[in-house]
Amino acid sequence: MNTPAVGQGVWAELVGQERAVEVLRRAVTGERHAMTHAWLVTGPPGSGRSNAARAFAAALQCRTGGCGHCNDCRTSLSGAHPDVTLVRTEQLSIGVDEVREYVRRAAMSPTKGRRQVIVVEDADRVTDRGADALLKAIEEPAPKTVWLLCAPSAEDVIVTIRSRCRQLQLATPRDDAVAELLVRRDGIDLALASHAARAAQGHIGRARVLARNEEARNRRHQVLQIPGQLSSVGACLTAADNLVKAATDEATKATAEIDQKERAELEQALGFGAKGARPRNAQAAMKDLDDQQKARAKRLQRDALDRVLTELTTWYRDVLSLQTHGIDPSAATGAHLINGDLRSQLEKQARACTAERTLRRIDAILACREALETNVAPLLAMEAMLLSLGER
Repeated sequence: MNTPAVGQGVWAELVGQERAVEVLRRAVTGERHAMTHAWLVTGPPGSGRSNAARAFAAALQCRTGGCGHCNDCRTSLSGAHPDVTLVRTEQLSIGVDEVREYVRRAAMSPTKGRRQVIVVEDADRVTDRGADALLKAIEEPAPKTVWLLCAPSAEDVIVTIRSRCRQLQLATPRDDAVAELLVRRDGIDLALASHAARAAQGHIGRARVLARNEEARNRRHQVLQIPGQLSSVGACLTAADNLVKAATDEATKATAEIDQKERAELEQALGFGAKGARPRNAQAAMKDLDDQQKARAKRLQRDALDRVLTELTTWYRDVLSLQTHGIDPSAATGAHLINGDLRSQLEKQARACTAERTLRRIDAILACREALETNVAPLLAMEAMLLSLGER
């Protein structure tokens, strides 16, 4: 089989992943020992884990190894192919009942394609009981079934599962590669694409949002003004409250329409009467839906706060670089400021404190991220962090 080259066909959007793509291409062509029934695709946020898994799934179904144009490729990439299952969750976890359904599907023979492919884009969110069910399916795979698990790192997946998968590590794409993709795929102006790529630090999805959405760029700019506003305890607490409210509003705005649609569909399915009459046993079903919608909103709120923490980290990384002379503005290559358009503000803060103080501030941001991951109340976590950032 003569599969499309790196950067062509289904591989076209996997920028900066030449080594990983070559591994997957060899597996598609059937080279000896290149293919296996279970893969674990890992890489930093925005590196394209799920894109790589979907491209691999499409290439496995395509008769020419991933042309990107045929019906098998297009339906595999979109999730419409009958033999490619894309597992994505908007919840905080993937439970055992959901996993069992995918295991049942994985045991079926392909109906149309060459293989039965299950892509789990959030394998790190599978619960312990769900992992037990998944492990059995990976240990005793059906002959034509391929599992593609995606996670930020191998350590995010239980050892018994990752030890039975072939691991594929993606790299953080270079800024120039991300900018080139934005220009080629989305028609973004080169200067704006370069700015978005640098600000997103290799996160392709985030770069695209920043390049296409002025509101997102304005929100990011507002976050980067926070370090200069933490002049008192009151200012720190006010900033924390504003950030949590903004994240909550963003999550509510993102989910309001789909929440309403889901509720209407469930009411219709349950047979709610025109005059508001409720059938028996409807309360439990409505409560389950409410719980799922709250969990989705919580995840989106957490994602919004995580973006704030990422932007603040870039700020203090730049400050530390100036303090330790890790940035040479006259050099054509090497490290550059992420927020170079705010250089004067960065230099002012770099002069106002020591490198040791800046490192403690970066540690406070990391501690806040860990607190949010362990379900500490967002307001408390943000208050603690901003009070640490405001210390002189």
